[in-house]
Amino acid sequence: MKLTKDEVRHVAELARLQLSEAELEAYAGQLGQILTYAQQVQSVDTSDVPPTPQVLPLTNVLAEDAPMAGLSAAQAVDNAPDADDGYFRVVAVFDDVDP
Repeated sequence: MKLTKDEVRHVAELARLQLSEAELEAYAGQLGQILTYAQQVQSVDTSDVPPTPQVLPLTNVLAEDAPMAGLSAAQAVDNAPDADDGYFRVVAVFDDVDP
């Protein structure tokens, strides 16, 4: 399949690419070869091939969800670099913002 430079220019503009005349000529040939190969692949009869979402036999390797006790508020702030009355203390991000 042969593409014209105008067709390649149009695709390049859609992709926001600026190509020189030499690049347009080179890409016209390369894209033409790619499209020819795509047509060849499309002609293969795959009607007897079942849909295959995975080619490898994958299994779920995650553990079952099991409820477990969480941290208490005191345990949660025990390793905090700065805490006050059971809360994390952090540096203010917006000091000058009025409510």
